[in-house]
Amino acid sequence: MTQIPEIKPQQSIELLKALHILTRDGKLNQDTRRKLKQVYHLYQFIEPLMADVLNERQTVVLADHGAGKSYLGFILYDLFLKDKPLGHVYGIETRPELVERSVELANRLGFDRMGFLNLSVEESITSTDLPAQVDIITALHACNTATDDAIRFALAKEAKYIVLVPCCQAEMAGVLRQKKNETFGKTPLSEIWRHPIHTREFGSHLTNVLRCLLLESKGYQVTVTELVGWEHSMKNELIIAKKTNSGKASARQRQEAIIEEMNLGELRDRFIY
Repeated sequence: MTQIPEIKPQQSIELLKALHILTRDGKLNQDTRRKLKQVYHLYQFIEPLMADVLNERQTVVLADHGAGKSYLGFILYDLFLKDKPLGHVYGIETRPELVERSVELANRLGFDRMGFLNLSVEESITSTDLPAQVDIITALHACNTATDDAIRFALAKEAKYIVLVPCCQAEMAGVLRQKKNETFGKTPLSEIWRHPIHTREFGSHLTNVLRCLLLESKGYQVTVTELVGWEHSMKNELIIAKKTNSGKASARQRQEAIIEEMNLGELRDRFIY
């Protein structure tokens, strides 16, 4: 049992020290207490999804895109998978030094059902180092179009659950800005993004709307909520999708209408397929 009430009883103290959530002498300061709260808060969203898949398949495979130092993957493994006989967590990250560090830490802790791959999200779609089916895909603060690549990966892997926290969505705003004069004469809705700050914010919002419609068109039930507890981040939108059916034609039709109305034809292939 830990002496620190914020830490869960089954949590590895060595892991928390390695992730710099605990100091070397096993203490929490204000910053690390906030970081621990954030990680646990996200765990509360994902743990039931892992439990559902495990109950259904007797195993669960999760891939975390843009894993960074793999905080999330390590916490999920430590709190959920460590004491179970089956299941695997993959961390996918483009920075090789972070991949190497995660491999070393997993070996040191004996977390032998964790894997770390130095791949972009796009490369991971065809990589033979990942299984054909992945049950849960997470992509937290995957910048700009990396979130869209994570969605493509999830669809290719027939994921049951997708958990996204989109970030830094500049592509849509760039197209809105480029077509602003042309669109101004096409629809009065262009007033929504006429001012630069509105272009940025509306572009981000519209990107996520089209992503949600894409997921619905592919048979996912989508929930959009706020990732409460991540007060330090302006990118606080959490999208959770669960595969439930073969897809809604009406969602695709709405995508087409939005693309047409907003004069975004050059982005069609990113959001409609």
